Amino acid sequence: MLRTTLSRAKCAAAWSSTSRSVFASSTKRRMKRAMNKPADAIPFTIDGVRTGVRLCLPFVPGYFLFGAAVGALAAQKGLTFAEALLMNAIVCAAASQMVALEMWRADWTWLHVLAVGGVAAMVNLRFVLSGASLRPWLSPVRAGFVYPALGVLTDGAWAASIRYNAEGGRDFGVLAGSSVFLWLTWITAGVPGYLLGALVSNPRAFGLDLLIVFAFTATLVPILKRTRQFMPFAVSGLVALAVSFLTPGYWFVAAGAIAGALAAAFRNPKAAP
Repeated sequence: MLRTTLSRAKCAAAWSSTSRSVFASSTKRRMKRAMNKPADAIPFTIDGVRTGVRLCLPFVPGYFLFGAAVGALAAQKGLTFAEALLMNAIVCAAASQMVALEMWRADWTWLHVLAVGGVAAMVNLRFVLSGASLRPWLSPVRAGFVYPALGVLTDGAWAASIRYNAEGGRDFGVLAGSSVFLWLTWITAGVPGYLLGALVSNPRAFGLDLLIVFAFTATLVPILKRTRQFMPFAVSGLVALAVSFLTPGYWFVAAGAIAGALAAAFRNPKAAP
């Protein structure tokens, strides 16, 4: 009886010692993870996603205007409905899609493909600066999470997110929610424009060929109101117009962009980046 009791006591002591050892080891691991966890870790919440969607609601009418222009032009250029939707989903950049569709042709060469790609890249260079401006906020977020959101980043999502962060917000869900929401909006926005463009045999008779001009004008007006720097825009427009008359192709896009950037740099050389 005594031996049995002693044996049980030893087992209990051994079990207790093992349990404490396991608990202590687990505690050390949790403490180590807590110590290694960055103090500025960025949260991701459903509330943040909802906030991102809410902040981007004012951009929806403009997206449908752009979508109508791109969809109608895609139909005029002979793209199928599926091809137009796929372009919206993969490219997700209204300005470069418009330029690419303007350069669309029935017979393609590698030189023409490179030209379209180069012009589209020139139009989208602004996203390099957009991504760089988000780096201080999103640097702690894992690349596997942040880059998919940046892959569908639009001007509206960037504007809403950067303003949210400037006001003290840190939830990554805001950027993810706004980016995905406007991406889905852009895909949907091309549908009515494509159907309209496919039904109209002579778009010029109804002024549909001016949709691109109206869309770019709608983008330019709020930028001018915000920056109040009219001179670089004027220089860019005049140089682009002159180059379009002097040279064939779409060199006026690059020339206008470079001229406008140089004009802005010389106008305010001491401005902080």
